[in-house]
Amino acid sequence: MRVKRQKRHRKIVRFYTACFGFRQPYKVLCDGTFVHHLIENRIIPADNALSNALAAPVKLFTTKCVIDELERLGQSHSEAVEAAYKVAIARCEHEKLKSADACLMEVIGEKNPEHFFVASQDVDLRKKLQEVPGVPLIFGLRNALLLEPPSSFQRQFVKTSEEARSRMTKSEFKKLKKSTKNILETKEIGDSSNKNEELENQKLEMQADKETHYARKGMGVKDRPQFKRKRAKAPNPLSCKKKKNHENPSTSSGKEGKDGNTTLRSRNRKRKRSRGAKNLAVTES
Repeated sequence: MRVKRQKRHRKIVRFYTACFGFRQPYKVLCDGTFVHHLIENRIIPADNALSNALAAPVKLFTTKCVIDELERLGQSHSEAVEAAYKVAIARCEHEKLKSADACLMEVIGEKNPEHFFVASQDVDLRKKLQEVPGVPLIFGLRNALLLEPPSSFQRQFVKTSEEARSRMTKSEFKKLKKSTKNILETKEIGDSSNKNEELENQKLEMQADKETHYARKGMGVKDRPQFKRKRAKAPNPLSCKKKKNHENPSTSSGKEGKDGNTTLRSRNRKRKRSRGAKNLAVTES
């Protein structure tokens, strides 16, 4: 249970730090009922107990009106009066003393500019403060200190303020319109000056080209080198195939004599003799 409670408290504290700008050390404004509850349940020291509940360092505050109310309650609240005197006193601007509830409501104001956590056992006071944006509430339950979750009013206030922040106000819109108009005017002036400079540069380049052209003509120098056109050459004979002769083999094989008669080519063949014939010839001789 304690771990779940700590997680819930961290989530609530994160909501107030992100949406309303609460910063450490947190300031806790205590009324008489809360101080009396701390004394009765022996939750001492109170600053350590509250720092454990909020998981951050804490400073305790009260008002003169709260102390005066505790003193008027008599001897039963004498210990609470002594404990209240040890706490830092928040400044309340009214001249005459008021009731503790009215004093705390005045200190908190409409939007809680001092970023106070309010610790009270008074249910009616807590209900009133739930209608004020940015007021976290603390109360005691026996030995435990609990932090109330943000009310629906506070959540709705955060939502509407974020939507309003995302939209543009009339004064911001006028400023934006004026600045965009000035930017466009300066751009137009810059573009016109750039165009004039470009035209002047083009004219100077044309004049320079003409002067160089006339100077080359006077010296007899041609502007561009003239290259000879390459003509088509004959094919490489090594890369070409040889032509085939389509003559008759009978005419090509024969030889023409002086008289024009064709004679067949004679082949001289050596006659091979066998060894047996050679031996017979030797014996006969």
